[in-house]
Amino acid sequence: MKDYNIFLDKLKETGNLRSLPEVVHEGKWIWKEMQKMLNLSSNDYLGLASRKELREEFLREMQENDWLFSSSSSRLLTGNFKVYTELEECLFERFGREAALLFNSGYHANTGILPALADKQTLILADKLVHASIIDGLLLSGTPYQRYRHNDNEHLTRLLAKYTHEYEQIIIVTESIFSMDGDIADLRQLVSLKRQYPNVWLYVDEAHAIGVRGNTGLGIAEEQDCIGDIDLLVGTFGKALASMGAYLLCSRTIREYLINTMRPLIFSTALPPAQIAWTRYIFEKLPEFTEERQRLATTSRLLSDALKGKGGEISSSHIIPFIIGESEDCVETSLRLQRKGFYCLPVRPPTVPKGTARIRFSLTANVTESEIKELINSID
Repeated sequence: MKDYNIFLDKLKETGNLRSLPEVVHEGKWIWKEMQKMLNLSSNDYLGLASRKELREEFLREMQENDWLFSSSSSRLLTGNFKVYTELEECLFERFGREAALLFNSGYHANTGILPALADKQTLILADKLVHASIIDGLLLSGTPYQRYRHNDNEHLTRLLAKYTHEYEQIIIVTESIFSMDGDIADLRQLVSLKRQYPNVWLYVDEAHAIGVRGNTGLGIAEEQDCIGDIDLLVGTFGKALASMGAYLLCSRTIREYLINTMRPLIFSTALPPAQIAWTRYIFEKLPEFTEERQRLATTSRLLSDALKGKGGEISSSHIIPFIIGESEDCVETSLRLQRKGFYCLPVRPPTVPKGTARIRFSLTANVTESEIKELINSID
């Protein structure tokens, strides 16, 4: 019988053993082992999850409606409540697209869309640093794929020229804000590349950008004015929107096709209607959070400027890497900062390449400039 302890011991020796933290949340603070720390590892980018007045307003609205706490079914059976359709309509109208489709999580979306749409006559060209959920989607699809060098559109151009006549369809896959480096894809250039070939589609995951970027919070695609040019525009509600689930903006044809072929959609119990209603409530308010977006941009620039030469120069967003190198050193740095009152976590291989273990600062709008300056002093 396989001895799994051998594997766990090796992880411990290299500083890569993970465990679930026992923490208590208090707004932007984390309590761990009787110590209060500023939470710098949250995906609650706009600080909405802890906003009591939002919850109270929603709960008053909820009392007037019949939103259940379980759908008790997949949407294709008895779980397609009216609030799902209402949220999808709200999404495609706001984005100016033909159709939208909801999923239980970003992982469900990324592991289900590509396997449903791709076949042996499809080539997927994915950025080298796309999220693990997209990589799993590539593997599940069983279709040919290649990884182009990170944000290297010249390399992508050569691959398109080489393979466009060999495949019926090519899908370019990228994130808009990359989850570990915090840098940004040039979506307009990717759109321009796509337009040169009639058989090329563009798939963009806006998980870390929706809510945070763009004049009304619709992401990098809004910021770069190319929402309507992206064939498959994916985002999540579990980060800046303080909820859970994910969405796809696409054509009506693709929506209908996925409803008939996408296994994570067909064979999963749908999210609770009450959860969908909360998501709709927050999404409808996105344009109102301009001040939060501006405050987050200000503190992000402050920290990234301070970490230039240490990883901060890579980032163009609220996700800012502090690259340390070896896993054990990274863990020790994380613990040292925690002792100083900053809850920040190490990111180690295989999540990032060997030798690039880092503290991944994930800022939220309720973190102040003075708190960021205290962090900078603690790092120095």
